[in-house]
Amino acid sequence: MANIAAIVGRPNVGKSTLFNRLTQQKKAIIHESSGVTRDRHYGQSEWNGVDFTLVDTGGYVHGSEDVFEGEIRKQVLIAVEEADVILFVVDVTVGITDLDESVAKMLRKTEKPVFLTVNKVDNSSLQYDANVFYKLGFKNLYNISSINGSGTGDLLDEVVKAFPEKDTENKENELPRFAVVGRPNAGKSSLINAFLGTERNIVTEISGTTRDTVDTRFNKFGYEFTLVDTAGLRKKNKVFEDVEYYSVMRAVKAIEHSDVCLLMIDAERGVEAQDLNIYNLIIRNSKGVVILINKWDLIKKETNTLKKYEQEVREKLAPFNDVPVLFISALTKQRIYKAFETALSVFENRKRKISTAELNKVMLEEIENNPPPAHKGKYIKIKYVTQIPTYSPTFVFFCNMPKYVKESYKRFLENKLREHYDFTGVPLKLFFRNKKKEKK
Repeated sequence: MANIAAIVGRPNVGKSTLFNRLTQQKKAIIHESSGVTRDRHYGQSEWNGVDFTLVDTGGYVHGSEDVFEGEIRKQVLIAVEEADVILFVVDVTVGITDLDESVAKMLRKTEKPVFLTVNKVDNSSLQYDANVFYKLGFKNLYNISSINGSGTGDLLDEVVKAFPEKDTENKENELPRFAVVGRPNAGKSSLINAFLGTERNIVTEISGTTRDTVDTRFNKFGYEFTLVDTAGLRKKNKVFEDVEYYSVMRAVKAIEHSDVCLLMIDAERGVEAQDLNIYNLIIRNSKGVVILINKWDLIKKETNTLKKYEQEVREKLAPFNDVPVLFISALTKQRIYKAFETALSVFENRKRKISTAELNKVMLEEIENNPPPAHKGKYIKIKYVTQIPTYSPTFVFFCNMPKYVKESYKRFLENKLREHYDFTGVPLKLFFRNKKKEKK
């Protein structure tokens, strides 16, 4: 299952800055005003060879302390339930506040690992001030500066050790695992109900009805696979939950536990930022993907409506847009069987293995016809290519100057691989290594 670390804490302690630092991206909006973070940001991080998903909490509204406290309570309760590790961020320049104490009180009740992260310790004079946070009752206290990165290495050393061990069973003999993901109210449960022919999942007009991840084995009409669905009736004690944040946690787990993701997009709303967040998470996890434009029956059609819509979708998905895009209606069952048939095809593409002899015959000819650009007068020579035995397609190119292979040429090689072999719907990984160093 997915390794998830959730960042929690009161507003304006630097949660988004820490998120940006650990994911090495400038994604979350940062501002001095509390309440800026409204969407939930989530991204991939890696430390000491351990991959994990980081979730940045937010969604606060401007208002009184009571409003903030209520919103923080939601975030913490969900993080405690869904995350494997919790980073509790506080601000050394402010000291302990009532909201910090409120969060600490909730976190002390959990058995999940909690790392008290004292942020903004930008110089040695603040090290002593940070000791006051031991009063919150956590033994794991780490002084960091999200701005310059100091202390984050020591923090991550311990965080990755705290993740539960992943199931390492051989997946080759398992049934394909398909996850239906997307924004709340995109029609995920409706699609599954239509396909399974049962009202197993509760479907309402209210976003976020779906709550628990459920695996369903399907064997019918010549199809056989496991459906990883974020389905289930909302529990009574969770009516206070923040829908968007919860859906992020569930989506992360569903994606990382699947082989192929069926990403549902509401045709009336089009591809929005949250859709792209989910799509990018699928790609970063090297999962197969099929794009389903749902509620197509509600769109007014004109000449070339479908063609223009698909073109707009692919432009937004760039640079990786070699993915199947299907227009469906879960309500009328239009093309829903085609959706799962396509997912099975993508699953086969993801398992595709190409012999080393075949790869070298095809790709070295392409490289000879279009060699990589020279670097400062020196020629880059690619001598050998092989596919390594990983669960998603990964190729290694051996050459004399691997670090000087430009991104544009890497894209050229990937396009040539896709041109010769069917990898539609599957992200490819390309690595470049020095052939001399590989010899022993």
